[in-house]
Amino acid sequence: MSEQSPRAAAPAAGQYVLTLSCPDKRGIVHAVSSYLFMTGCNIVDSQQFGDQDTGLFFMRVHFSAEASVTLEKLRASFAAVGDSFAMDWQIHRAEQKMRVLLMVSKFGHCLNDLLFRARIGALPVEIVAVVSNHTDFAELVASYDIPFHHIPVTKETKPEAEARLLQIVREEQVELVVLARYMQVLSDDLCKQLSGRIINIHHSFLPSFKGAKPYHQAHARGVKLIGATAHYVTADLDEGPIIEQEVERVSHDVTPDQLVAIGRDVECQALARAVKWHAEHRILLNGRRTVVFA
Repeated sequence: MSEQSPRAAAPAAGQYVLTLSCPDKRGIVHAVSSYLFMTGCNIVDSQQFGDQDTGLFFMRVHFSAEASVTLEKLRASFAAVGDSFAMDWQIHRAEQKMRVLLMVSKFGHCLNDLLFRARIGALPVEIVAVVSNHTDFAELVASYDIPFHHIPVTKETKPEAEARLLQIVREEQVELVVLARYMQVLSDDLCKQLSGRIINIHHSFLPSFKGAKPYHQAHARGVKLIGATAHYVTADLDEGPIIEQEVERVSHDVTPDQLVAIGRDVECQALARAVKWHAEHRILLNGRRTVVFA
């Protein structure tokens, strides 16, 4: 008897994520599911939301496709469906890590947290660069074998500093910029150029406790909740669409330093979730709000 050749393994199916928003009307889900069926795709997970306030419909579909189906083919063939419903839509490879640039000043807790989460695979991102207006964390970043860019900023040099930042964004093909406690106000022009792909984190005491030492101000007022807010950056300072918030209850006996430590923890948690959800294409903008399919 002749030896039989082992059966060739079937090509692995590709994993993709489709996100869309459009005016809400009948037939959207049917059109999307029918398209995927006719294209030989299989829905793995699907989430949707119709906003009665804005009249908009939002959807996120994670699906698999045969190996012969490419991202380019999917985008080209879905265009007709998108046009018929006036959709704002995107299709991404689910397994592709998002290219991220982190920005930091002198508080390194969020930077350290994101670097570690990315290293252990807890975040689906590739951190391609870190930018800072100080050199405090150059050695930390170097220990992760990630390029560190020191870009000092003064009132006079801000245009040149932001131009250098945008150059790095282009050269590194950055998809998301994260302000991991970067304590510089960005220009309106930069906010517009990075609209929808730049995230910030700050304590949730605003607007009550502004300026220096907000946790000490909060302690003096006897606050009982410590919070943090992660949001997209807009030209309106700290007023961009909110992605995630985290809170921690505190008692009367905590010290100002303990409040600061608790605040750092909740900032890390809120920011990490916001980055993860953005990288997984779970966030859709809804005017000044967000729809988060977490």
